[in-house]
Amino acid sequence: MKGRFLVAVLNVIALVVLVPLGAAGQTTPRTPWGDPDLQGTYTNKTTTPLQRPEDLANREFLTEEEVANRERTALDRNEQLLLAAARRTTVGGNVGAYNNFWLDGGTRPTGRTSLIFDPPSGRLPALTPEAERMRTDARRARAEADTWEDLELNDRCMIWQAGPPMLPSAYNNNFMFLQTPDYVAIQVEMIHDTRIIPLDGRSHLPSNVRQWNGDMRGHWEGDTLVIETTNLPRIEANAAAVGGDPILLRAANGRSDDTVTVIERITRVDVDTLNYEFTIEDPTTWTTPFSGEFPMRRLAADELLYEYACHEGNYSMEGILGGERVLEKAAASGGQ
Repeated sequence: MKGRFLVAVLNVIALVVLVPLGAAGQTTPRTPWGDPDLQGTYTNKTTTPLQRPEDLANREFLTEEEVANRERTALDRNEQLLLAAARRTTVGGNVGAYNNFWLDGGTRPTGRTSLIFDPPSGRLPALTPEAERMRTDARRARAEADTWEDLELNDRCMIWQAGPPMLPSAYNNNFMFLQTPDYVAIQVEMIHDTRIIPLDGRSHLPSNVRQWNGDMRGHWEGDTLVIETTNLPRIEANAAAVGGDPILLRAANGRSDDTVTVIERITRVDVDTLNYEFTIEDPTTWTTPFSGEFPMRRLAADELLYEYACHEGNYSMEGILGGERVLEKAAASGGQ
Protein backbone atom coordinates (compact mmCIF):
# COMPACT_ATOMS: atom_id res chain seq x y z
CA MET A 1 0.00 0.00 0.00
CA LYS A 2 2.75 2.44 0.98
CA GLY A 3 4.69 1.65 -2.22
CA ARG A 4 1.63 2.31 -4.41
CA PHE A 5 1.02 5.59 -2.57
CA LEU A 6 4.58 6.79 -3.16
CA VAL A 7 4.43 5.86 -6.83
CA ALA A 8 1.16 7.76 -7.16
CA VAL A 9 2.67 10.84 -5.51
CA LEU A 10 5.70 10.78 -7.80
CA ASN A 11 3.50 10.27 -10.85
CA VAL A 12 1.44 13.32 -9.90
CA ILE A 13 4.58 15.35 -9.33
CA ALA A 14 6.00 14.27 -12.68
CA LEU A 15 2.89 15.59 -14.43
CA VAL A 16 3.17 19.07 -12.95
CA VAL A 17 3.94 21.59 -15.68
CA LEU A 18 6.37 24.30 -14.70
CA VAL A 19 4.72 27.70 -14.81
CA PRO A 20 6.48 30.43 -16.79
CA LEU A 21 7.88 33.24 -14.70
CA GLY A 22 5.41 35.98 -14.01
CA ALA A 23 5.32 39.35 -15.67
CA ALA A 24 7.90 41.97 -14.87
CA GLY A 25 7.45 43.29 -11.36
CA GLN A 26 6.16 40.01 -9.92
CA THR A 27 8.74 39.15 -7.28
CA THR A 28 7.72 35.55 -6.66
CA PRO A 29 6.31 33.38 -9.48
CA ARG A 30 3.35 31.20 -8.51
CA THR A 31 2.14 27.71 -9.25
CA PRO A 32 -1.35 27.29 -10.79
CA TRP A 33 -2.73 26.74 -7.27
CA GLY A 34 -1.11 29.88 -5.85
CA ASP A 35 1.92 28.68 -3.88
CA PRO A 36 5.36 30.21 -4.49
CA ASP A 37 7.01 28.31 -7.35
CA LEU A 38 10.30 26.76 -6.21
CA GLN A 39 10.46 24.28 -9.07
CA GLY A 40 13.68 23.77 -10.96
CA THR A 41 17.11 22.19 -10.59
CA TYR A 42 19.59 23.97 -8.34
CA THR A 43 23.06 23.53 -6.87
CA ASN A 44 24.33 24.42 -3.42
CA LYS A 45 28.03 24.00 -4.17
CA THR A 46 30.28 26.65 -2.68
CA THR A 47 33.80 27.04 -1.33
CA THR A 48 32.49 28.69 1.84
CA PRO A 49 33.22 26.37 4.81
CA LEU A 50 30.62 25.24 7.32
CA GLN A 51 32.52 26.90 10.18
CA ARG A 52 34.38 30.21 10.10
CA PRO A 53 38.18 29.83 9.96
CA GLU A 54 39.72 30.99 13.20
CA ASP A 55 41.99 33.49 11.43
CA LEU A 56 38.89 35.43 10.31
CA ALA A 57 37.79 35.91 13.93
CA ASN A 58 34.57 37.95 14.09
CA ARG A 59 34.34 38.80 10.38
CA GLU A 60 30.96 37.68 9.04
CA PHE A 61 31.45 38.74 5.40
CA LEU A 62 34.25 38.84 2.85
CA THR A 63 34.94 41.95 0.81
CA GLU A 64 34.05 41.92 -2.89
CA GLU A 65 37.76 41.80 -3.68
CA GLU A 66 38.25 38.79 -1.41
CA VAL A 67 35.32 36.98 -3.03
CA ALA A 68 36.80 37.59 -6.50
CA ASN A 69 40.28 36.53 -5.39
CA ARG A 70 39.03 33.32 -3.79
CA GLU A 71 37.09 32.36 -6.88
CA ARG A 72 40.09 33.10 -9.09
CA THR A 73 42.31 30.99 -6.82
CA ALA A 74 39.90 28.06 -7.02
CA LEU A 75 39.70 28.32 -10.82
CA ASP A 76 43.49 28.50 -11.15
CA ARG A 77 43.94 25.48 -8.87
CA ASN A 78 41.46 23.43 -10.92
CA GLU A 79 43.30 24.32 -14.12
CA GLN A 80 46.70 23.46 -12.65
CA LEU A 81 45.46 20.08 -11.43
CA LEU A 82 43.82 19.36 -14.77
CA LEU A 83 47.04 20.04 -16.69
CA ALA A 84 49.36 18.37 -14.17
CA ALA A 85 51.23 15.26 -15.32
CA ALA A 86 50.03 11.90 -14.04
CA ARG A 87 51.97 10.44 -11.12
CA ARG A 88 52.47 6.76 -10.47
CA THR A 89 51.53 5.51 -7.01
CA THR A 90 54.46 4.09 -5.04
CA VAL A 91 54.08 0.41 -4.18
CA GLY A 92 52.80 0.18 -0.63
CA GLY A 93 52.03 3.89 -0.55
CA ASN A 94 48.80 5.75 -0.01
CA VAL A 95 46.64 5.26 -3.10
CA GLY A 96 44.60 8.35 -2.23
CA ALA A 97 41.00 8.84 -3.37
CA TYR A 98 39.34 10.58 -6.31
CA ASN A 99 41.51 13.06 -8.15
CA ASN A 100 40.29 16.60 -8.79
CA PHE A 101 38.56 15.66 -12.05
CA TRP A 102 35.81 13.89 -10.10
CA LEU A 103 35.28 16.61 -7.51
CA ASP A 104 32.81 19.45 -7.98
CA GLY A 105 32.61 21.50 -4.81
CA GLY A 106 32.33 24.72 -6.77
CA THR A 107 34.59 27.73 -7.03
CA ARG A 108 32.34 30.51 -5.71
CA PRO A 109 32.20 31.69 -2.10
CA THR A 110 28.81 32.79 -0.78
CA GLY A 111 30.26 36.09 0.46
CA ARG A 112 30.03 34.97 4.08
CA THR A 113 33.05 33.63 5.93
CA SER A 114 31.08 30.54 6.99
CA LEU A 115 27.76 28.87 6.29
CA ILE A 116 26.94 29.15 10.00
CA PHE A 117 25.87 32.66 10.98
CA ASP A 118 24.46 31.93 14.45
CA PRO A 119 26.22 31.77 16.88
CA PRO A 120 27.90 35.04 15.78
CA SER A 121 31.28 33.28 15.97
CA GLY A 122 30.31 31.39 12.82
CA ARG A 123 31.28 28.13 14.51
CA LEU A 124 29.41 25.17 15.95
CA PRO A 125 28.38 25.67 19.57
CA ALA A 126 30.10 23.70 22.31
CA LEU A 127 29.11 20.07 22.84
CA THR A 128 27.51 19.03 26.09
CA PRO A 129 29.70 16.84 28.36
CA GLU A 130 27.60 13.80 27.46
CA ALA A 131 28.01 14.44 23.74
CA GLU A 132 31.78 14.85 24.15
CA ARG A 133 31.94 11.46 25.81
CA MET A 134 29.81 9.82 23.12
CA ARG A 135 31.92 11.30 20.31
CA THR A 136 35.10 10.06 21.98
CA ASP A 137 33.65 6.57 22.39
CA ALA A 138 32.53 6.55 18.75
CA ARG A 139 36.00 7.53 17.50
CA ARG A 140 37.58 4.72 19.51
CA ALA A 141 35.05 2.22 18.18
CA ARG A 142 35.81 3.25 14.57
CA ALA A 143 39.42 2.03 14.81
CA GLU A 144 38.61 -1.51 13.63
CA ALA A 145 36.28 -2.98 11.03
CA ASP A 146 35.14 -6.33 12.37
CA THR A 147 31.90 -6.48 10.37
CA TRP A 148 29.88 -4.37 7.95
CA GLU A 149 28.13 -2.87 10.99
CA ASP A 150 31.36 -1.08 11.90
CA LEU A 151 31.50 0.74 8.57
CA GLU A 152 30.12 4.22 8.04
CA LEU A 153 26.85 4.53 6.20
CA ASN A 154 28.60 6.27 3.29
CA ASP A 155 31.01 3.28 3.03
CA ARG A 156 27.85 1.24 2.58
CA CYS A 157 26.31 3.79 0.16
CA MET A 158 23.26 4.24 2.38
CA ILE A 159 23.03 8.00 2.87
CA TRP A 160 25.09 11.16 2.58
CA GLN A 161 23.98 14.74 2.11
CA ALA A 162 20.31 14.25 1.33
CA GLY A 163 19.41 16.38 4.30
CA PRO A 164 18.32 17.74 6.49
CA PRO A 165 20.19 19.99 6.38
CA MET A 166 21.14 19.94 2.68
CA LEU A 167 24.79 20.91 3.12
CA PRO A 168 27.31 21.21 0.25
CA SER A 169 29.60 18.25 -0.33
CA ALA A 170 32.59 17.43 -2.55
CA TYR A 171 30.40 16.55 -5.54
CA ASN A 172 26.82 15.75 -6.62
CA ASN A 173 25.53 18.97 -5.09
CA ASN A 174 22.41 19.24 -7.23
CA PHE A 175 18.74 19.20 -6.21
CA MET A 176 15.51 19.10 -8.24
CA PHE A 177 12.43 20.72 -6.68
CA LEU A 178 8.95 19.58 -7.75
CA GLN A 179 5.56 20.60 -6.32
CA THR A 180 1.92 19.66 -6.11
CA PRO A 181 -0.70 21.39 -3.93
CA ASP A 182 -0.14 18.80 -1.17
CA TYR A 183 3.56 17.91 -1.48
CA VAL A 184 7.01 19.27 -2.23
CA ALA A 185 9.50 16.70 -3.50
CA ILE A 186 13.24 17.31 -3.54
CA GLN A 187 15.22 14.89 -5.71
CA VAL A 188 18.78 14.77 -4.34
CA GLU A 189 21.64 13.91 -6.66
CA MET A 190 23.80 12.46 -3.86
CA ILE A 191 22.78 8.84 -3.19
CA HIS A 192 19.63 9.54 -5.31
CA ASP A 193 17.32 10.15 -2.33
CA THR A 194 13.95 11.83 -2.82
CA ARG A 195 12.59 13.87 0.07
CA ILE A 196 8.76 13.78 0.09
CA ILE A 197 7.43 16.66 2.22
CA PRO A 198 3.67 16.75 2.91
CA LEU A 199 1.99 20.15 3.21
CA ASP A 200 -1.42 19.00 4.46
CA GLY A 201 -0.91 19.72 8.16
CA ARG A 202 -0.64 16.10 9.27
CA SER A 203 1.03 15.33 12.60
CA HIS A 204 4.54 13.93 12.92
CA LEU A 205 4.98 10.17 13.25
CA PRO A 206 5.31 8.71 16.77
CA SER A 207 8.79 9.43 18.12
CA ASN A 208 9.76 5.74 18.06
CA VAL A 209 9.35 5.59 14.26
CA ARG A 210 12.74 6.65 12.85
CA GLN A 211 13.71 7.39 9.25
CA TRP A 212 17.19 8.06 7.83
CA ASN A 213 16.15 11.48 6.55
CA GLY A 214 13.77 12.08 9.45
CA ASP A 215 10.03 12.73 9.48
CA MET A 216 9.43 15.88 7.42
CA ARG A 217 6.43 18.23 7.56
CA GLY A 218 6.13 21.43 5.54
CA HIS A 219 4.04 24.59 5.51
CA TRP A 220 4.18 28.05 3.94
CA GLU A 221 4.99 31.20 5.88
CA GLY A 222 4.33 33.90 3.32
CA ASP A 223 6.60 33.08 0.37
CA THR A 224 8.90 30.83 2.41
CA LEU A 225 8.62 27.04 2.56
CA VAL A 226 9.28 25.92 6.14
CA ILE A 227 10.21 22.25 6.70
CA GLU A 228 10.33 20.80 10.21
CA THR A 229 12.11 17.47 10.59
CA THR A 230 12.03 15.22 13.64
CA ASN A 231 12.50 11.47 14.27
CA LEU A 232 16.06 11.31 12.98
CA PRO A 233 17.57 7.95 13.94
CA ARG A 234 20.34 7.82 16.52
CA ILE A 235 23.37 5.61 16.26
CA GLU A 236 24.84 4.00 19.35
CA ALA A 237 28.35 5.02 20.36
CA ASN A 238 29.89 1.72 19.23
CA ALA A 239 28.49 1.99 15.71
CA ALA A 240 29.58 4.07 12.75
CA ALA A 241 28.51 7.63 12.12
CA VAL A 242 26.96 8.92 8.93
CA GLY A 243 29.75 9.71 6.50
CA GLY A 244 29.64 13.02 4.71
CA ASP A 245 27.70 14.56 7.60
CA PRO A 246 30.10 17.20 8.96
CA ILE A 247 28.01 17.88 12.03
CA LEU A 248 27.35 14.16 12.73
CA LEU A 249 23.69 14.99 13.19
CA ARG A 250 22.45 11.43 12.92
CA ALA A 251 25.01 10.26 15.46
CA ALA A 252 24.34 13.18 17.75
CA ASN A 253 24.19 11.44 21.09
CA GLY A 254 23.31 7.76 20.85
CA ARG A 255 20.10 8.24 22.85
CA SER A 256 16.77 6.66 21.97
CA ASP A 257 14.69 9.70 22.91
CA ASP A 258 13.70 12.31 20.35
CA THR A 259 15.74 15.47 20.85
CA VAL A 260 16.79 16.71 17.40
CA THR A 261 14.68 19.21 15.48
CA VAL A 262 15.79 20.67 12.14
CA ILE A 263 14.01 23.66 10.64
CA GLU A 264 14.69 24.54 6.98
CA ARG A 265 13.46 27.72 5.31
CA ILE A 266 13.54 27.96 1.51
CA THR A 267 12.66 31.18 -0.31
CA ARG A 268 12.90 32.01 -4.00
CA VAL A 269 14.67 35.36 -4.17
CA ASP A 270 15.00 35.77 -7.96
CA VAL A 271 14.72 33.88 -11.24
CA ASP A 272 17.79 31.75 -10.60
CA THR A 273 18.25 31.68 -6.81
CA LEU A 274 16.73 30.03 -3.75
CA ASN A 275 17.81 31.18 -0.30
CA TYR A 276 18.31 28.18 1.98
CA GLU A 277 18.45 28.55 5.76
CA PHE A 278 18.63 25.84 8.42
CA THR A 279 18.44 25.75 12.22
CA ILE A 280 19.38 22.73 14.32
CA GLU A 281 18.38 22.28 17.94
CA ASP A 282 19.48 19.34 20.05
CA PRO A 283 19.92 20.21 23.73
CA THR A 284 21.47 16.84 24.55
CA THR A 285 24.29 17.46 22.07
CA TRP A 286 24.93 21.20 21.71
CA THR A 287 24.72 23.83 24.39
CA THR A 288 22.73 26.15 22.07
CA PRO A 289 20.91 25.87 18.72
CA PHE A 290 22.78 26.98 15.59
CA SER A 291 21.79 28.27 12.15
CA GLY A 292 23.32 28.52 8.68
CA GLU A 293 22.45 30.04 5.34
CA PHE A 294 23.56 29.89 1.71
CA PRO A 295 22.15 30.37 -1.81
CA MET A 296 21.07 27.55 -4.10
CA ARG A 297 21.63 28.60 -7.72
CA ARG A 298 19.74 27.30 -10.76
CA LEU A 299 21.84 24.97 -12.91
CA ALA A 300 23.00 26.18 -16.29
CA ALA A 301 21.36 24.69 -19.37
CA ASP A 302 24.31 22.33 -19.98
CA GLU A 303 24.36 21.02 -16.37
CA LEU A 304 22.33 17.95 -15.50
CA LEU A 305 21.19 15.94 -12.49
CA TYR A 306 23.03 12.60 -12.70
CA GLU A 307 22.36 9.22 -11.14
CA TYR A 308 24.69 8.46 -8.25
CA ALA A 309 25.31 4.76 -8.80
CA CYS A 310 26.79 3.97 -5.40
CA HIS A 311 25.34 0.79 -3.87
CA GLU A 312 25.67 -1.31 -0.76
CA GLY A 313 28.20 -4.10 -1.23
CA ASN A 314 30.55 -1.86 -3.22
CA TYR A 315 34.27 -2.54 -3.57
CA SER A 316 35.35 -0.13 -0.84
CA MET A 317 33.39 -2.05 1.81
CA GLU A 318 34.76 -5.37 0.58
CA GLY A 319 38.29 -3.98 0.49
CA ILE A 320 38.12 -2.48 3.98
CA LEU A 321 36.86 -5.70 5.55
CA GLY A 322 39.33 -7.81 3.56
CA GLY A 323 42.21 -5.55 4.57
CA GLU A 324 41.24 -5.83 8.23
CA ARG A 325 41.30 -9.62 8.00
CA VAL A 326 44.81 -9.47 6.50
CA LEU A 327 45.99 -7.30 9.38
CA GLU A 328 44.45 -9.68 11.90
CA LYS A 329 46.25 -12.67 10.35
CA ALA A 330 49.53 -10.78 10.37
CA ALA A 331 49.09 -9.86 14.03
CA ALA A 332 48.22 -13.46 14.95
CA SER A 333 51.35 -14.77 13.25
CA GLY A 334 53.59 -12.20 14.87
CA GLY A 335 53.91 -10.17 11.70
CA GLN A 336 55.39 -13.06 9.73
